[in-house]
Amino acid sequence: MGYDYRKAHLCTVRASRYVIPNHESYSLGKLTKALGINLVDRHRAKGDAEATAHLFTLLHQKDSKGLQTFIQEEVNPKILHPNLDLEILEEIPNKPGVYKFYNDTNQLIYIGKSKHIRKRIEQHLKNSKTLKGSIMRQEIARIEFELTGSELIALLFESELIKVHKPIYNRALRKSTFAYGLFDYEDQAGYLQLYVDKINKTSSAPITTFTTKREANEYIFGLIEKHQLCHKLCSLEKTSSSCFGYQVRKCHGACVGIESPESYNERVSQLINLLTFDDDNFFIVENGRDKREKSVIWIENGSYRGFGFVPYYTIKQAHRNWLRYIELHPEDKDARTILRYYLRKNSETLKIPYSG
Repeated sequence: MGYDYRKAHLCTVRASRYVIPNHESYSLGKLTKALGINLVDRHRAKGDAEATAHLFTLLHQKDSKGLQTFIQEEVNPKILHPNLDLEILEEIPNKPGVYKFYNDTNQLIYIGKSKHIRKRIEQHLKNSKTLKGSIMRQEIARIEFELTGSELIALLFESELIKVHKPIYNRALRKSTFAYGLFDYEDQAGYLQLYVDKINKTSSAPITTFTTKREANEYIFGLIEKHQLCHKLCSLEKTSSSCFGYQVRKCHGACVGIESPESYNERVSQLINLLTFDDDNFFIVENGRDKREKSVIWIENGSYRGFGFVPYYTIKQAHRNWLRYIELHPEDKDARTILRYYLRKNSETLKIPYSG
């Protein structure tokens, strides 16, 4: 009786998210109160079972087709591992974090991250779009998760964990998110030129990275406008004469030698330094796992050192006091790429200089 009731309760609450979305809470008590269902003998099997039955009836009356779709697509036990306890889903908040999938021999088979880990995990459990996704879904027998507060920490932590554990489905599905990079070189006339190219194993370290060529080009156009750069020297125009920007007085003439290399390169160098922070010391401060803390990422001499969670009451104290809350983590090429990409995409991120 107790086991069957818990299963019915779990399915009904999950169906509520599907049929009547956007409620503040989907706990049985708050949900029944919001819907006007009288809940008697709360936390007792009989009272909770009656409330669950009332809730299921209400869902059926509201959207019988939607409820049927939910049952067929999400409750069907044939598509999920029989050992998977779906009650864990009710414990997972929709916050930034890292999650792990294990099979029935306790082997870690996949590591993922998301700004909304509950939603992302549910997508995995419903994935039938790809063969690999469908196979992995059927192997998931246990789920673990860890909140990170910050999306950036989730990105860095996931990257590190995958390298340590090498889960089989991360290897099978691995594809670089950052396919393109921004690079620079000095031409024969002494001008620093910028260009976008695909990243491969032989590439030098890019100034910053992009997920698509279109994203890269849009960003370059923004740089040209903001820093008064030359279309030709940013590899966006192939011409033996002046670029279009010079003709409309937005380029100072580096493309035809009117602006000196020293003057032009100064602006390009400032831009590169802004994107790479190679010698900078600072903390990146973002939301914590709850309101009682802040997440802090430590950058020293341009290198990623680690992250931690600093109690809110110590945030205004001396920076050296923050270090005791920070756990050191290894830096590698991927960590640097993640940091540069994230800070470029999230320019409003709080960066606090640190002098030691």
